[in-house]
Amino acid sequence: MKTLIVYAHPEPRSLNSSLKDHAVSTLETAGHEVRVSDLYAMNWKAVVDAADFGPNASNPLNVAHDSGRAFKAGTLAPDILAEQEKVLWADTIIMQFPMWWYTMPAILKGWVERVFTFNFAYGVGEHSDARFGDRFGEGTLVGRKALLSVTIGAPEPHYAPRGIQGPIDDLLFPIQHGILWYPGIEVLPPFVVFGTARMTSEDYPDIAKAWEQRLLTLESTEPIPFRPQNFGDYEMPSLHLKEGLEPAGRTGFGLHVRG
Repeated sequence: MKTLIVYAHPEPRSLNSSLKDHAVSTLETAGHEVRVSDLYAMNWKAVVDAADFGPNASNPLNVAHDSGRAFKAGTLAPDILAEQEKVLWADTIIMQFPMWWYTMPAILKGWVERVFTFNFAYGVGEHSDARFGDRFGEGTLVGRKALLSVTIGAPEPHYAPRGIQGPIDDLLFPIQHGILWYPGIEVLPPFVVFGTARMTSEDYPDIAKAWEQRLLTLESTEPIPFRPQNFGDYEMPSLHLKEGLEPAGRTGFGLHVRG
């Protein structure tokens, strides 16, 4: 298995850094190939601009059009091309990050925005009244899996279904369903470490052991059963879930998970 770890934390002595290092050692010891994109160490540019798209960027800038044109022409900025090559190389993508303000750090969101360009990660397939592109279970990145490894300062009950912070599955839905499943990447259940604000060094061995167990079962873990767009669950062209398919009592984001 070939694994790309996209890591976003500014502190080399952080829990996130330890989890990243433990993932590398665990997977390599098990015979897997691993690459790491350490975004802060790379001084990753987090903002999209005309310089990303080569000398023929339009004026005014059209990000979707220009990114797709530059992708096809091979004129994307070198750092984007390098990350796209890593994504295509990988069987599995691990995103390692702390949850800040209910989402991923800005530098990681910037990695997504710059790397997942038009024609590379979206905008492909037939667009008609019968089919709205190859996405949500289809697309250019089909055949890959992804796993979010997330650290959260507050305790787990805050993120329970009735918790004040909101259910963790809902908070991660825009990343897992909207960023990863959209271009066809199957998403494994996340590895979440809660309560890190009060964690001590004595807590780490148990966390590391649990993380190691998840890593060693990546290939056998069933992905989250998100509904594919073009296989009969949704009305066309509205893309509303068909009546009668929702599990009893389920609403919101959970409607888009089978079973």
